[in-house]
Amino acid sequence: MNIKRTDSDALNATLTIEVAQADYKEKVDKILADHRKTASIPGFRKGHVPASLINKKYRTPILVDEINKLIQQQLNDYISKEKLNLLGNPLPVEQGEIDWNSEDYSFDFELGLAPDFEVDLKGQKAITNYKIKTDDETINRQIDRIREQYGKLINKDEVEKGDQVTGIFRNDEEGINTDATFTIDKIKGKTNEKKFIGAKKGDSLELKTKGLFNDDQDLTDFLKVEDEKANDLDVAVTFEITEVNTREKAELNQEFFDKLFGPEVIKSEEELRERLRADAQKQFAQQTDQKLLTDVTEALINTTKFDLPADFLKKWIATSGENELTEEEAAAEYERSEKGLRYQLIESNILKSHEDLQLKFEELKAYASTQIREQMKQYGHTDATDEEVDQIVARIMQNQEEVKRMSEQLQNEKMLQFFKDNVKLKTKELTYEEFIKEAYDA
Repeated sequence: MNIKRTDSDALNATLTIEVAQADYKEKVDKILADHRKTASIPGFRKGHVPASLINKKYRTPILVDEINKLIQQQLNDYISKEKLNLLGNPLPVEQGEIDWNSEDYSFDFELGLAPDFEVDLKGQKAITNYKIKTDDETINRQIDRIREQYGKLINKDEVEKGDQVTGIFRNDEEGINTDATFTIDKIKGKTNEKKFIGAKKGDSLELKTKGLFNDDQDLTDFLKVEDEKANDLDVAVTFEITEVNTREKAELNQEFFDKLFGPEVIKSEEELRERLRADAQKQFAQQTDQKLLTDVTEALINTTKFDLPADFLKKWIATSGENELTEEEAAAEYERSEKGLRYQLIESNILKSHEDLQLKFEELKAYASTQIREQMKQYGHTDATDEEVDQIVARIMQNQEEVKRMSEQLQNEKMLQFFKDNVKLKTKELTYEEFIKEAYDA
């Protein structure tokens, strides 16, 4: 068997595999002989079917199967031996109908080759590394929200700002007769709000549905009308107040601290603030880290210039899925996936140049162990033994989906730290609201 490579350019090549009779004859003859021993054909005793009949009936499918096996093996061996860095898989070149009565055969395969390029991390422009401030105002707002959440409702007769009202919306013509509970801050506009402030249990308020709530979705939820109808609904409704409640915030005492974090974990308001600040910083760090990783990835894709075998990849995309795509569909899919492919090649280039970034099995096990301990702590199991954790890790490492998920997480974490250490960064400190507005143009 002979293999010849012809390069069209730096990114495209053709492999020609020549199969001679000597490459397959012995194997095909043996399989045919075995078939003759076991074949059961009417009119002939078992094992006495003429060889010519066996050849006529079985030779071509056996030959095709054996040649396909030979080609696949030779392709794999050649790619491995030559250390070819391919994109996609080799694509067979159509050559019309094959005469399987020939002795020698020749097959061509198109190859898409990965480009050679350098990744210049130091030459990148400075990328913003956001730091979200956990100032006292932010912590105060969070404490207020938690105190309200864990507070108790106190029934009252008259509505004031911030109260929660329960009542019945009615409009006979529209078939509206629904119970609803909401806080006054959901009401839109001072005119509507004034109708509620000072109202008492048993009062019926005359309202208009259009512009009644700050959030249009509330009209759908509270009046139980369909989204399409709610968008244009402009009718008069009555709202009969059946209950008025105010929420009394929970006191900052040991009972409150214990409900939040367990017995005696937090013992003072100052400790609560420190804990909330630490939790907020951890949560904010996850968001800013993800933003940094996204921005570095985008910058590397935009500044690391290399060509791709685009025509080959479109052909490969068209034929590699369960259903074959049209030329237009394959081109659109290539357009969608090109950035992802470019980053995969960039990341692969970096990993190849920095062995310490490549994942090791023991490293993955240690990462799984840390994650398990953190999860157990969340459920109050703070004293797990090494044996308990090791047993869970062993089970997880047998689950391919879990191993894949953790590998991706750990690889992302290592790449993020690598970028922090090697890419030029400029730190920008701002509030969470400012971060959302600037980072995501919200």
